[in-house]
Amino acid sequence: MKILMLASYLPYPLWDGGRIRLYNILKTLSKNHEVTLICEKRPKQSEKDIREVGKICKKLIVVERPDVWSLRNLAKTAFSLNPLLVTSHSSKKIKEAIEGELNAEKFDLIHVETFYIMENLPEVDIPIVLTEHNIEYEIYAKYTKKAKFFAKPVLFADVAKLKRLEKNFWKRADKLIAVSAKEQKIMGAGTQLVPNGVDIEKFKFKKLEKNKKVRKILFIGDFKWIQNRDSAFFIIKNIWPRIINETKDKFDLKLWIVGKNIPESIKKLKNETITFDENAPDQTELIFEDSDILLSPIRVGGGSNFKILEAMASGVPVVTSRLGNEGLGAQENSEIIICDLPEECVQAVLKLLNDDYYFEKIARRGREFVEKNFDWKIISKKLEEVYKSVVK
Repeated sequence: MKILMLASYLPYPLWDGGRIRLYNILKTLSKNHEVTLICEKRPKQSEKDIREVGKICKKLIVVERPDVWSLRNLAKTAFSLNPLLVTSHSSKKIKEAIEGELNAEKFDLIHVETFYIMENLPEVDIPIVLTEHNIEYEIYAKYTKKAKFFAKPVLFADVAKLKRLEKNFWKRADKLIAVSAKEQKIMGAGTQLVPNGVDIEKFKFKKLEKNKKVRKILFIGDFKWIQNRDSAFFIIKNIWPRIINETKDKFDLKLWIVGKNIPESIKKLKNETITFDENAPDQTELIFEDSDILLSPIRVGGGSNFKILEAMASGVPVVTSRLGNEGLGAQENSEIIICDLPEECVQAVLKLLNDDYYFEKIARRGREFVEKNFDWKIISKKLEEVYKSVVK
C-alpha cells in the first residue's frame, strides 16, 4: 500500500511513548508498504534525527513546529472555537505539504497519529485511519481540576472546546484506533484496538542477581506530561519514605528518577537516597539494565505505558497501579504487581526486595508476557488488518 502518514512530532530520538510507537510502526510497516511521513519538528531535534527517520520512510517531510505559547496562538484560541492544543498544531506549511503530496501521489490511505494534527488535512476521498494515544479531553480535564482556582474558568472552557473537536474528528475518520481497551470503549463501536509494543530484540532479559544489597528503584518518564509529574511526586512524598524506613538496616536503596524536563518543584525534594537524572542515555535499554525494580504508580492518563513494557521485556519487575496495567492486561502477582494505595506499593516493593524467588517469577513471566503479546511484529500485523478493512 501507499500510505500518507501525518504526525505532530518527528519520531526520533525515542524520548517518549508517542515517538517510540510511531518509530517502530514505521520501521515494520516500511518493509511491506511505501510510507510518506509529514511531521512537525521541535527545535531540539537535529538533522541527524531527521536522517534516522528518513531511513525508515519512502519520503519524509519535516516542518518546524511554531511556539505553542506564542501570543498569536493564545489570542487565536481566545477568540475561536478551537482549543490551544489544536491551534498550536495548525500550520500553513503543513497544510501546503499535505496538499502537495496529495496532488503529486495517489495514496491508498491516510494514517493520522493523534487528532489534533487533522486540522491541517483537507477534505479527501481517501480512507482516513486515526490513532488516539489518549483521550485528550479527559487528561486535560483532570489537570484542570487540580489547577489554581483563578485559572480554572479559562482551562475548563478550553477543555470543552477540546472535547467537542476531538469527538468531531473521530466522526471524520473512516476507522478509529485506540491503544487500550479503556480508550476503545470511550471512542465507541467500530474502534479497533492496536496496542503499544516493545522491541524484544533491543530490550534483552537481564541477568538476575540474588542477595543484592545495593538496589536501584527506577521511575522513568518525560516530565512534560502531567501523569509523570504526578507519579513522581506521589512516590517521593507518599511511598519512598516508608520504603527507606523499612529497609535502612538491610539494603542500600536508591530511587533513580530519570526523565527530561524535571520541574524544580520535584527536584527540590532530593535527598541522599534520591537521584534525579536528566542526562541518562537515550538508549533506555541501558537504563533498565542498571535498574532492579520499576515503580510506576500511574494515577492520571490512559493508553499503555511503554516504560512498563520495556521494563518487563528487560526482566525488571514492575510495580504499577491498576491504571498502569489497564492497557496491558498483565496477570496480577504473576506478570506484574498492582497497587493503588501508598501502603500497598510499599509492601509490593518490600516483597520483591526480600523474596528472590518471587522477584525472579515476576521478572521471567513478565518477559514471557510481552514476547507473546507486544512484539512490534504482532502489533504491526494488527494495524495492517485495520488498513485492509478500509481500503477498497
